[in-house]
Amino acid sequence: MADVQVIEVTAKPLPEKVFQTEKFGISRKTHEEHYKLYQGYVNKTNEIRRALAQLTSDDFAKGNQSYSLIRSLKVDYTFALGGVKNHELYFENMGGGGSEPSSALREALARYFGSYERWIEDLKATGMAARGWVWLAYDHDDGSLFNYIGDAQNTFPVWNATVLLAMDTYEHAYYYDFQTARARYLDAFIQAIDWNVVNARYEAILSGKR
Repeated sequence: MADVQVIEVTAKPLPEKVFQTEKFGISRKTHEEHYKLYQGYVNKTNEIRRALAQLTSDDFAKGNQSYSLIRSLKVDYTFALGGVKNHELYFENMGGGGSEPSSALREALARYFGSYERWIEDLKATGMAARGWVWLAYDHDDGSLFNYIGDAQNTFPVWNATVLLAMDTYEHAYYYDFQTARARYLDAFIQAIDWNVVNARYEAILSGKR
């Protein structure tokens, strides 16, 4: 069997700025426990990458959509790696209470949602409807913005779209602080958005850097 290079993922540190969300009701304890979950996804991503590198020609020959080792590993890989990428986006775009969307982004939100205020309504409603994740993303094919639902972190991907804002709606993101009151968590999240990060993501797209 040929040697396959395994590139491992390294967990990024939890940004200190996320703890600014305490003033909106999202506690330090929630972030610290949430970060442990993220570290688990990093570990599982690396474990699955190592397992994939060990697959043999016989394993490949047994590929089957009902059950096969390669199917199980690749499906679980998208869940583990999705957990890494989504949480990195999420932690990065939190902790900037008091910041504002740039004029360019605010204009784009108004263009595709009717107004900035209606985008907020759409985001909150999408957050209530989602089972796992919500992403505000830019579609590179037509330049539109849309609030996408993810019932899990590896469901409903849209190709050629870049995430501008990630919002975790799993219970672990808010239950310690808000119990079942998800709407209160969504209000707190919106107040805690680091718009400087979201603006930078959008500007990178407009400048052709993403």
